[in-house]
Amino acid sequence: MAMDGKIDTDNDEVLYEVSEGIATLTLNRPDRMNAISRPMLARLARLLVEANEDDAVRVIVLTGAGERAFCVGLDLVDATQGEGIGSAASRNTLPVTIDLRNTPPTVLFAMDKPTICALNGSAAGYGMDTAMGCDIRISGESAKMAAAFVKRGVVPESGGTWILPRLLGWSKAAKLIFTGKTLGAAESLELGLVDEVVPDAEVRDRARDLAREIAANAPLAVQSSKRLMRMGLSEGFEEHVHHVYLQFLQLIRTEDFDEGMTSFLERRAPDFKGR
Repeated sequence: MAMDGKIDTDNDEVLYEVSEGIATLTLNRPDRMNAISRPMLARLARLLVEANEDDAVRVIVLTGAGERAFCVGLDLVDATQGEGIGSAASRNTLPVTIDLRNTPPTVLFAMDKPTICALNGSAAGYGMDTAMGCDIRISGESAKMAAAFVKRGVVPESGGTWILPRLLGWSKAAKLIFTGKTLGAAESLELGLVDEVVPDAEVRDRARDLAREIAANAPLAVQSSKRLMRMGLSEGFEEHVHHVYLQFLQLIRTEDFDEGMTSFLERRAPDFKGR
């Protein structure tokens, strides 16, 4: 279990810190605009799992180092130089079967704890898909979203073809994916790709303020709500409300339920323990 205030720098390509019930994961290759390397993928997935399983963590914030980019996608420099993901060598050694269960897109989707992306700069390709995989996106005013997959001869390989039609509707998602268009922050906000746009210097602080607001609520109820929302994407209404009621029966047996009711009657802020 991670203790409050923990900072993990074992691999400096993804930094990990826990404080105030918030785990902050920082993609840390600012010299490459936080382009994704193979070690980054493995570490990011592992840290997301760790944060989701850590009782000390209630909310996860994902951001990038520096001020230029959140993540510009897979490292094309490495690929064109014969190294890294997408290089000729890696293509020639692809496995016959692929297990994606422990990769960042599937891990992000399966997480019960809320995730916030602090878009400190441009998000392109894999970086855009990763941002879309978070529950909430706070964007700096100069950040851009580039769905440039078809311009590189690939598809949104990390969840974009599933997320974008649900988030934007079919027609808007089709237009964005088929053109590979780059959107500024204002247009991303108008479409609904991001939830807030703030001055660049404030994006991480705003994401953390929102994380604190979420973390102050009953964590079991927040996590159950997210789990039920995810289940609802593939359930009919009658089946879904049945699952909601079963979850409700569990929650009213918790200490946090009692604390929520008591604090309301006493007109004070609740002190939830996650029990």
